[in-house]
Amino acid sequence: MKKITIFAKSGDSNNIEVALKDLVYYREIVENAVKYVIYVPDSIVNDIVEKLRNSIDLRYKESSIAVESQDFVISSYLKRIDKKNNTERPPVEKLISSVKKYSRFDVLYVILTGIAGLIAMTGLFLNNVAVVIGAMLLSPLLGPIYSFAINIAVGKAKDGFRSITNLIISLTLVILLSYVLTIILSFFTNVHLTKEMLVRFDTNPIYLLMASLLGFASVLALYKGISESIAGIAIAAALLPPAVVTGIAIYLTPESSIYPLMMTIENLLGLMMGALIAVPILGIGPRYYYELEKAKKYTLRVALVLITLFIAILIIAYFLH
Repeated sequence: MKKITIFAKSGDSNNIEVALKDLVYYREIVENAVKYVIYVPDSIVNDIVEKLRNSIDLRYKESSIAVESQDFVISSYLKRIDKKNNTERPPVEKLISSVKKYSRFDVLYVILTGIAGLIAMTGLFLNNVAVVIGAMLLSPLLGPIYSFAINIAVGKAKDGFRSITNLIISLTLVILLSYVLTIILSFFTNVHLTKEMLVRFDTNPIYLLMASLLGFASVLALYKGISESIAGIAIAAALLPPAVVTGIAIYLTPESSIYPLMMTIENLLGLMMGALIAVPILGIGPRYYYELEKAKKYTLRVALVLITLFIAILIIAYFLH
């Protein structure tokens, strides 16, 4: 529970009372200023402070907004407000805790991704879709995308980029393993591009839109409590097969390996953008109002970088065609 104390010029009173509409507050005239005191649950303090900042001219020395934590406040009215605003919304601390493991380098995670890549490679050489889908079930690629979006949204940019770096390391390992194993297999059997592989040579801008929708839907699914293994299949489908085909193509047809690599990059950027869009729509953000500005700046900057990369990818894809 928080206590918000507001001092402002009397001319701001109407704006303040509009911002505090439907809430119970105490009002007092203090010399040349007006004072408001209000108690609000943690779940709405950020929204209230943001409304107040837009309602008060803080350039004047009389104007200020102070927020204090309260040990407890007994009020049935505040309890009802808190219950109403916390409906089915996981605490931000719980979300941060759930993605923390993806911002640390985990050898077992990388190894598991590599194994999933080798299984997918087997399915691609056999032209067997079922085996490729099995590899997707095993591949843990959704976690870093989700971690990236959550951490950027709450202002933890370093953790967000660590998550994506770990994902890129895993995909790079998949490409290298696929390349090396293709060379080894070529000594024992006739290796060639199959129909399932050739599908991943089609670099089309529509994949950016598809991947963005996948990223959005996957974050929404995880937020609503759907199992990561189920929600992650779509993410793995967008990243794992094209990464494997990139490694295979580097050996079999190096001049064309840019195409599956482009598809991998397109899908990765799309997933990141979709996940980033989903977070503010779901209302995920920092717990405390003073962290909001930093988080918004990080989110905006990352979005601009992704858009710039989108444009660069589209230009490259155009010339490749």
